[in-house]
Amino acid sequence: MRKITSLLLSFIAFSAMAEVSSIEKEALIKFYEATNGKHWKTTWNISGPVENFYGVTVKNNRVVGISLPNNNISGQFPEALTQLTSLETLHLFRNDISGSLPSSIGNLTSLKHLNISFNKLTGTLPSSIAKLTHLESMELYMNNLTGSIPSEIGQLKKLENLSLFNNSLEGELPKGLYELTQLKVLMLSSNNFSGRLSYEIENLKQLENLSLFENNFIGQVPFEIEKLKNLKELNISYNKFTGLISYAMASKDSFQMTMLDDKGVAVKLKLLSDATGLVGTPD
Repeated sequence: MRKITSLLLSFIAFSAMAEVSSIEKEALIKFYEATNGKHWKTTWNISGPVENFYGVTVKNNRVVGISLPNNNISGQFPEALTQLTSLETLHLFRNDISGSLPSSIGNLTSLKHLNISFNKLTGTLPSSIAKLTHLESMELYMNNLTGSIPSEIGQLKKLENLSLFNNSLEGELPKGLYELTQLKVLMLSSNNFSGRLSYEIENLKQLENLSLFENNFIGQVPFEIEKLKNLKELNISYNKFTGLISYAMASKDSFQMTMLDDKGVAVKLKLLSDATGLVGTPD
């Protein structure tokens, strides 16, 4: 009995001493110092235990969450954060973070939720984000991101929310985007995307919100959109789509499929005369 009691006391003592590794604590301190931590709305006592850091979640002595929205965080995105390889949530919404996302962000292979929206991020989306195969939501809207969506995006099979609106992204949507069959929210409005919207949009059967408003998409609006039975919100107006549309699609769109012609004049796409619509996009 004494041996059991002794072992139990030893275990309790060991548990009390267990703490976040020095590597992870140092990474957090580098983040704090690089982003003007002393002037955050809610600061950290960096000499104390990580478990007491505001907005930091620790599980099994590993940092698994950082949630510091609207906390007056400024400075460039610190690469030190990418050393927190057990991180599942990174929520830095509405701060003043600048710089680009480093390619080492691909080290965060446990990440499920990424939100650095409403900041001042620049540069391109690194192709290494394809390594974040557990990612369920990626929200980077209201920044100054440029370049195109990496073709490797299709590797994020668990992604449910991709919100990149109000940036300066461009180019055609990669084929891999149409392979994200778990997507519920796809918000790419107010960018400079171009090219045609593929009929493969019908693969996104879970989609509830599709917003491509204010880009430079051209060609026929795919009638396959009508097959998205879970779609509740649609906004693809103020592009350069042409051709005919069905009443069903027009009635779902927030601006009734209002497009811009070659002169920049707003025009509404014409409705099909057949009220039953069509199945399949015309050649």
